[in-house]
Amino acid sequence: MVIRQGDTLPAVTLRELTADGPREVPLADLLRGRRVVLFGVPGAFTPTCSARHLPGYLELAGKLRLRQVDEIVCIAVNDLYVTGAWAKEMKTEGTIRMLADGNGDFARAIGLEDDLRKYGMGLRSRRYSMLVDDGIVREINVEAPGKFEVSDAETMIYQLDRLR
Repeated sequence: MVIRQGDTLPAVTLRELTADGPREVPLADLLRGRRVVLFGVPGAFTPTCSARHLPGYLELAGKLRLRQVDEIVCIAVNDLYVTGAWAKEMKTEGTIRMLADGNGDFARAIGLEDDLRKYGMGLRSRRYSMLVDDGIVREINVEAPGKFEVSDAETMIYQLDRLR
């Protein structure tokens, strides 16, 4: 079942690479009492993710924070070392938190796992964005396969403005 508006996000553990090494990030703890924008990408270093999706959130992070967003989180179905290297290359530190869903547990739990084996990429995540308040999905935008039209930062700003 695909996650929908009004659903509670599952309690999964993601991972991140910090200056002190690998760290587990229980999603429920990250979201508790906070407004968070999550966006998911099929993979670090992939063309649309690196050229458009992540850069859009980097560019508009300040505008999102002005709309009472506590944190912006990018989730990729990669191991934490790949996600960490991508974060370093894209200069996300202090702006976007980069979390690894290495086994695709989160993507599977929210019904957005994407089988990209025919392209040699294995099981990944569909591209999406969501606004989460205290663990509850308030807005969700899931892209059609191969598209990048609704999960961008501009759409999220529009949705935040509409909620005011």
